[in-house]
Formats: sequence, C-alpha cells, structure tokens
Amino acid sequence: MTISLLYRACESFWPETKKFLREMVCINSFSTNPAGVNAVGRRVAAQFQPLGFTASTVSHRLAAYGDHLILRSPAVPGPTVALIAHLDTVFPAEEEERNAFHWREEGTRIHGPGTNDIKGGIAMIHLVLSVLRSEAPRLFEATNWVILCNACEEVDSEDFGIRCREVLPPQTRACLIFEPDGGNTDEFSLVTARKGRATFRIDVEGRSSHAGSRHDRGASAIVQLCRVIEKVEARTCYEKALTVNVGTISGGQVLNRVPESASAALEMRASSTDVFEEEKRFLLALNGDGDLTSRDAHPHRCRIRVTQLDETPPWPKNAGSETLLALWQEAARAMSLRVKAESRGGLSDGNVLWDLAPTLDGLGPEGDHAHCSTHDPAAGKEQEYVETASFLPKAVLNVLALRKLLEPPLR
Repeated sequence: MTISLLYRACESFWPETKKFLREMVCINSFSTNPAGVNAVGRRVAAQFQPLGFTASTVSHRLAAYGDHLILRSPAVPGPTVALIAHLDTVFPAEEEERNAFHWREEGTRIHGPGTNDIKGGIAMIHLVLSVLRSEAPRLFEATNWVILCNACEEVDSEDFGIRCREVLPPQTRACLIFEPDGGNTDEFSLVTARKGRATFRIDVEGRSSHAGSRHDRGASAIVQLCRVIEKVEARTCYEKALTVNVGTISGGQVLNRVPESASAALEMRASSTDVFEEEKRFLLALNGDGDLTSRDAHPHRCRIRVTQLDETPPWPKNAGSETLLALWQEAARAMSLRVKAESRGGLSDGNVLWDLAPTLDGLGPEGDHAHCSTHDPAAGKEQEYVETASFLPKAVLNVLALRKLLEPPLR
C-alpha cells in the first residue's frame, strides 16, 4: 500500500465524500434544533451503513438537545478505536438565512455552516474508513470501529462523555477526534491538550436609596460589581495559560435609584489542572462582604455571592496523547510533510475522553473562520470554510498513522 496508491484511492472516493458533506451542510443542525441534529444523524448513519456499520442513538438527558449517534462495525476480537465528531453547529436557521450562509464554492474553499466545524470532520472519517476498507481490508475488518457523534458538543460534552464510557471498553486503543486542523497542507497541526473551562455567576446585593436626596444611604451593587470584575479580570495571566473573561453584566432598574442588585457571568480557562483548581478556589473565596459601604450614619456593606455553574476540566499534556502524536509524525515524514503539536484554548470532546484512552484531536480537514457566518471582506469578515485541497493529504496521513497504530509489530 504505497502513498501514491493511497492518494489515488482517496481521489476515487472524493466525489462521494464531497456529496456527503454537502448533504450534511444543507441540514441546519443548530445545537437547540433537535430535529435538525437528528436529521444529520440519520444521514450520517445511512452513509456508513454500506461500510458495515450499525447505528443506535442515545437521548440526551435534556430534551432541548438531539440524540447522540453511535455507529459500530461488526464485533471482532481485535482492538477498539473510537472516532469522535459532533452533529451540531452554532448557527440558528434564521442566522443562516439572514447572512445567506449556505454551501458556496470559491476556488478550493467550500463555505457553509459546519464545513469546517465539524461536518468536514465527519466526511473525513468516512473517507479514511472507505480507503482502509478498500486498500487494507484485513486491517479494517480486524478492528472494532466505534464512531461516536455528540449531539450538542458546542454547548455540552458532559452527557456525551458519560455515554462514551458506557460504550467503550477500558482497553480502547485510541480516541481520535476529527475537529478541524488549524495548520495547513504543508504542516498539519494536531491537538494534544486543551484548556479546561469553568463558568460562574456573581451576584451583588447592595442597598437602594433615592439617588438625589439620600444618595449617602445607598450602597451601589453596580459599583461593587465593577470592583469585583476588575479584580477577577486582572487574574488573566498568559504565562500561566490562564484567562478570565466576564461575558455579561446586568444591574439596576431606573436612573434615580441607587442600584440594590447587580450580577455578572464569567468563564475561566486554564491549561494546567493545578492552575484551574487554584483559580476556582480564588473565585469562590470572593463570597462574603464586599469593600463598598453606604456613607450614612448606619453603613450598609455590599454582599457578594459567587456560584459556580459548571466546569469541563483541562485536557493536560499526557503520555498517551504524545504517543499517538509520534505515530502521526512518523506517518507525515513518510509523506515528506510535518505534524506539529498544538494546545488549544477551546474545548472539545477530548476534554472528557483523554483519561479514558489515548486521545488525539485535530484530525479533520483544514479550514478557517469557524463559528462565523458573515461575508463582508471589506470589514475583514469571512464565512466559515473548509479547504478542499487538505482532504486528500490529511486522509492519507490518517490512514498511514492508523496502520502504524493497529498493525502488529514485525517479529
């Protein structure tokens, strides 16, 4: 199975891959559009059926989301490899219509919702498995392939992670995640670690009063909240790979009243588990008395309440991911290409899977402008796209690396 033969095999399957991708992209699968998410799931299941995969679905614990999709190849005594993607995108149907954000070919780029994140990755999985089945049938048939598609990765991976642990055996050889590649066709960029994320709500209680006649009696919750915001935003430290971002604030009701309540929501991200836990402790320790009081004869001190809403722990650097990376780098050298390791700030299903089995991410095609639907080149805005020229070399790379992962060593 030479590299040139693999390229020719990929070329022969490319028209089918492109058609499959277009059909997925033309279905709106916004995270809270469960009917659309499930429609994409049915289309994916139908595409993999001729490869021998049987489909089942698992409902999300919340009715607002669609069903997770599980595809299994026929059970054999060999190793298990999990191929991970998600069915949802971040674009409501109204936004797609408003911005004329549909399948649009422009040179070697295909624009459209999910072309890059992550329907292009699902198409890549099908292309890779089609080539393996055609060119390495014994290897393909000797492996337990499990394709797991999250119904709502863009908003929640916790439920999906639980389902994966119910499906995958402890000896799973690898969890391979087909999020988009952030590099280019000369140097692929694969993900071996990701920041964790925790979200919090800050509520401040002050004391209201007439803003004109008894301003001194008031303890402004908004002013106190601003002081807290400055304190938590100052915790951002790029050297520690730590970011804190206050995303929303609200407070007050009318202009002639010192505001009694105010609130904010924030997220914290960190790469290191130690930094992540330390920052959680710092934020929760803000609970209690504030430093702002009214200025009348009976001072009232503002009160601060911090509530953690959720968290996705970091996917730290680890030996399992590094071992997989080395296999993909070895395959790249055989193709006269390069693969570099990347640690990303965004979350993926890798955050909830890396401690289950060795995990590698970024195995999808290359593209850019994920999560963007606006086409306005003059303003520097461009719609999400996938680079079609990246499909074939990335598929060949994945096939070669999977052979190295699964073939027994020579004796």
